[in-house]
Amino acid sequence: MSEAGTVIEAEGRDGGAAAGELEALCRGLAERAKAAARKLATVGPGAKDAWLAAAAEALACRTDEILAANALDVEAAPGLGLNAAAVDRLTLTPERIDEMAASLREVAALADPIGEVVRSGRRPNGLDAVQVRVPLGVVFMIYESRPNVTIDAAAICLKSGNAAILRGGKEAIHSNRALHRVLADELARHGLPEYAVQLVPTTDRAAVGRLLALPEFIDLAIPRGGEGLIRRVVAEAKMPVMKHYQGICAVYVDEAADPEVATRIIVNAKAQRPGVCNAAETLLVHRAIAPSWLPKAAEALKAAGVALRADSRARAIVPDASPASDADWDTEFLDKILAVRVVDSLDEAVDHIGRHGSSHTEAIVTRDLAAARRFVAQVDSAAVMVNASTRFNDGGQLGLGAEIGISTDKYHARGPCGLRELTSTKWIVYGDGQVRE
Repeated sequence: MSEAGTVIEAEGRDGGAAAGELEALCRGLAERAKAAARKLATVGPGAKDAWLAAAAEALACRTDEILAANALDVEAAPGLGLNAAAVDRLTLTPERIDEMAASLREVAALADPIGEVVRSGRRPNGLDAVQVRVPLGVVFMIYESRPNVTIDAAAICLKSGNAAILRGGKEAIHSNRALHRVLADELARHGLPEYAVQLVPTTDRAAVGRLLALPEFIDLAIPRGGEGLIRRVVAEAKMPVMKHYQGICAVYVDEAADPEVATRIIVNAKAQRPGVCNAAETLLVHRAIAPSWLPKAAEALKAAGVALRADSRARAIVPDASPASDADWDTEFLDKILAVRVVDSLDEAVDHIGRHGSSHTEAIVTRDLAAARRFVAQVDSAAVMVNASTRFNDGGQLGLGAEIGISTDKYHARGPCGLRELTSTKWIVYGDGQVRE
């Protein structure tokens, strides 16, 4: 009987028996991933890239199989309470499967970070010391809704030499199983460890907690989804977690800003794709430029469908804006809503970001280089933009080629996390009999 079948039956039997079978399932996943990670550490880039290319071709060949599985998830979506936007994220099409295949080829084309020499040197005693890049080991990825994450996460983890345990949401279980079958079949055909990429086969939420309690096998957990999911993972994980809770991103328009540049940036940062974590949620405007610039910016934002929630000083300039509440400054709207505040100085803008921001992405628009440098130095965020949209905090846009998420942590990785961010380092020391005195 398959592991998935075992768990499905266990969920309908005695609670103690079900818990025992779930514990065994999760421990088995983790143990096999750890064993696979040891083997992956010796696999060269050629085998990994061949697997990625073959998996891309297999996606195209098995499109009908994947779409049939996805149709089951889409049909069940209304019963799970998914809104139209969530159903759209869940839905696969031939074009979206082609995009997944393209992402696999893009990852294959990236330089392999494993074995890269970080630094090296010969010590006075004749020892040759080399610091090299190595895989983290086993990555547990927990995500919601988007089936393409199954492909992206598997690709980035394996390319960086890590075994992956993937746990998608129940709303995409049939899609994720179909996609995983494609990936797993190609692993075996290319001589890679059979369990290098595993999918948690049950929708039981308790499985996440079981796996998060296995730090002896799992080296890193990455939750990708809503704030509730991330906080649950952080609270339960016994291993490090790569995370960001929210993307409350601010654009500060300085008194020395170019008005046209400022308008173009804030409209793009807010309206180009409002439902993502690097979209702007707050606009801070210096009082010296607010009377002349803010009305024109408000018209451009309104034309883009953006609703403004403004403080009293901003509403005196833009009377048709809605009053901002205290909660608005701490809200990730993920919609065409923008909180607007007039500030007296750059320092006040920085202070607002420090109190209300989420350390994700901030931007300053200014022609004053000294002001830009002070803003960059004082704002404590994963990315700070100068005269550019917050939307550029993205792995592809910043030259990483691919990313597994954007971290607002300071340790071990910060900002867009690509291949190198899923590695650690190891010191290798070569000697010819030296002993320490």
